[in-house]
Amino acid sequence: MPGMPDALKGKMEKQGYHFVGKHSAVKICEYTANGLRGGILCYKHTFYGIRSWQCVQSTPAIGCDISCKFCWRIIPEELGFEWNELNAIDKWDDPEFVIENMIKEQRRIVSGYKAIADTDLKKRRWDEANKPIHVAMSLTGEPTFYPKMSKLIEGFHRRGISTFLVTNGTLSEAIESMNPLPTQLYISLQAPNYDSYIEVTRPKIKNTWDRYLKSLELLSTLNTRTVLRMTLVKGLNMKDPEGYANLIKLGNPQYVEVKGFSYVGSAREEQRGLSMNSIPQHDEIQEFAKKIAELTGYIFTAEHKPSRVVLLCRDQKAKDNRIIDFSQIGKEYREVSVPNNVS
Repeated sequence: MPGMPDALKGKMEKQGYHFVGKHSAVKICEYTANGLRGGILCYKHTFYGIRSWQCVQSTPAIGCDISCKFCWRIIPEELGFEWNELNAIDKWDDPEFVIENMIKEQRRIVSGYKAIADTDLKKRRWDEANKPIHVAMSLTGEPTFYPKMSKLIEGFHRRGISTFLVTNGTLSEAIESMNPLPTQLYISLQAPNYDSYIEVTRPKIKNTWDRYLKSLELLSTLNTRTVLRMTLVKGLNMKDPEGYANLIKLGNPQYVEVKGFSYVGSAREEQRGLSMNSIPQHDEIQEFAKKIAELTGYIFTAEHKPSRVVLLCRDQKAKDNRIIDFSQIGKEYREVSVPNNVS
């Protein structure tokens, strides 16, 4: 990977990252592993019906333009690495190359779970895990850095693989130009107001707040499933529910995920100023979510206690349609019209 220090890459590999080409990566999700063990499945299974053991946790762009205090990812400068992740790529990999090699690496990762496939359920799930049907572009970095996102999404959909794209919203122009759109588009909701946003995200580029607000305005115009995802940290951004409510009204997404911070990965770096005391308990998340629901009119719909997350739905229609019909993914590419003169 051009410019990326070998020591940084090595550190990430030790954390379980599998690199794909110059700028992409996959890493097994805790709940994918749990699914292969026959254990608890993730909140996306509870909320939207995904099959956790068939989901690829990935990113097509490792670099990021903000440095959220609560993020689990390695922020190079915090560890003394001199790497400009905003201008690190000389040539972007082809989308088909990224897709094929993400799937290849995912299969490499899950191959190790065959040894524990000692029940019919585990054997079936292991077989299915080798044929992923979901990709979550949420692993690390800012996925919309990748300039070929539309072709990447199209390539996944052609294969019948649903796409869950999580963006920080700083590249509104990338969201605006995306066609096709992902199956479900998330924008992270990191803070309730400008001052808190700057404190939490520690941006590396100018005008991130204005860019973010533009992305929220775009959200309500998009013809796909839309979500705002909150990561709440006690003593940092778990405050001002009215401010959050105003931003939710601006974006008007179908869904809001109110989620508690986890003290994992690089979020434990001393300079971040966080600790175990920063973790909200599930009952605190429930209470905060209820305040957001009261202020926005959203419906408190579901919760996943292991992840400390609550789902709010915009209206009854969103609630009724929250479980995705994944058989429809890529249907438009599979339907081939036959000319009238062909028998």
